Amino acid sequence: MKMEMLSRALFRPPTLQSCDGTAPARDLPALRAGRKQRRFAMKYGLTVFFLLFAAAAAAAAGGPVLYELDGKSYEGYFTGTASGAPLVLIIHDRDGLGDYEVRRAEMLAREGYAAFAADMFGAGRRPADEHEGMEYIGELYKDRQKMRALIQAALETAQARGADINNAVAMGYCFGGAAVLEFARSGAGLKGFVTFHGGLKTPEGQDYAKTQGRVLVLHGTADANITMDDFAGLARELEEQGVAHEMVTYGGAPHAFTVFDSDNYREEADRKSWNRFIAFLADTLKGDNGDR
Repeated sequence: MKMEMLSRALFRPPTLQSCDGTAPARDLPALRAGRKQRRFAMKYGLTVFFLLFAAAAAAAAGGPVLYELDGKSYEGYFTGTASGAPLVLIIHDRDGLGDYEVRRAEMLAREGYAAFAADMFGAGRRPADEHEGMEYIGELYKDRQKMRALIQAALETAQARGADINNAVAMGYCFGGAAVLEFARSGAGLKGFVTFHGGLKTPEGQDYAKTQGRVLVLHGTADANITMDDFAGLARELEEQGVAHEMVTYGGAPHAFTVFDSDNYREEADRKSWNRFIAFLADTLKGDNGDR
């Protein structure tokens, strides 16, 4: 699977200033000895620095992670440098885990978070077209316990990589957004649940009575797939259950408005929704989570 990696800036060491000509002639032997010692210290220090920098850069570079559930293999993508960092779990859309989710994960890593893009379909199993994608997500919509179990398995995998799942938010796009709300209804102990242009309808027999974390919904007003009636219906449900929530709709934004280089991409709505998401993470994961 092709993984798109974001470029990283290289460290440029400061220019070192010489002290030549400042000491009297009688101190030249001591000056030469001092220079030799400083050259050794500089060489040794820079060598150590660049070794540490290389190690940090290697740790920062994310990569694929294999894990299992019920004897089946899945392949996610983990990135992040600090052990114990707050976690953002990413759930993909119907196209499966790919370059888009990897790019978003790396964007989150640059903000200081551990990010794990989960695999909901299985290692090496990616839809060949829209029809097959609908088939794959249809399987999970029919088996919501499996959907929840897959998200839990991804969380545990991220924890094994050093992420703090007790200080975590789940977010998803399209199908992934619907899956995140499914996990919220399960009573999962995450601090937040975020959906970008995701499915908003609640299945019959379910509600948000067990939801523990905050809910953030980022939606396009012009979304023909998930209507403003769906948007309003979810708002009423969350309010009735006393779930802390914020719901934002962006004028003129159609379904999948955050997907780079697609016909539906809307730069302004993408930028605004991403900035709101980053602020939500800072509020929820780095500060007091507040009352429900």
